Amino acid sequence: MHTRLLPLACLLTATTFAADAPKLPTIPEGPIAKKKELLFSDDFEKPEMGSAWKIVVPTFSIEKGTLKGTQMRFDTPEADGKPAVKGHQAVIGNDIPTKDSVIEFRFKLGGAQSVTAEYDDRKFNGSHYGHLCMARISAKSVILTDQKGLAVARPEGATGEPPPPEGRKSVTFPVTIDAETWHTFMLETVGDAMRASVDGKAVAYLQSPGIAHPTKSKVEFGCMGKDGFFDDLKIWNAEPLK
Repeated sequence: MHTRLLPLACLLTATTFAADAPKLPTIPEGPIAKKKELLFSDDFEKPEMGSAWKIVVPTFSIEKGTLKGTQMRFDTPEADGKPAVKGHQAVIGNDIPTKDSVIEFRFKLGGAQSVTAEYDDRKFNGSHYGHLCMARISAKSVILTDQKGLAVARPEGATGEPPPPEGRKSVTFPVTIDAETWHTFMLETVGDAMRASVDGKAVAYLQSPGIAHPTKSKVEFGCMGKDGFFDDLKIWNAEPLK
């Protein structure tokens, strides 16, 4: 059974940042993943985050039954004997080993520039901090990125962020998202492909070798800017939908 493909013409325009931009991807109209067992869920109704969550970069908190992210680390030049600081979005993580999976959550951008969902393998040293692949949602775009091998590898004892890698494989799909409205985001990751949907509509797709990394040991969520919100988060194990 073949999935019918939805042409991008008149609907979405993709931009790729690879050195030799391939033909613009076509988004599969139907799902590419079949959900299996539910691995994790959190509706954030408890007054505090559970022990499964670890704040990687400050900060996140529970507010009125939602998970609120607020970026607190910004670019700061060297001054008064103190080293320069490289800005970074707020990041929270959860150790949920997967290979193929489906992530679904509700989000509201609020005052944030963007929110993200990302897969890492901390034991993999071929990418900065073990980053593998990521989806970034803003009011104007959904970006899917294959980070494996495209980011700078971490030398032993290295700290801070590396310079942006050249030839970073990334695809940007324009969308229009109301920052003050709750939306539902779904990210299917199977084999070497990622497909993203917002409010049930497929909005982005990327097929790239790094996505197929077999040991996605950590799932992380990020917030760039002030006060972005997550709720009703679920993660399923999955298999490719034939």
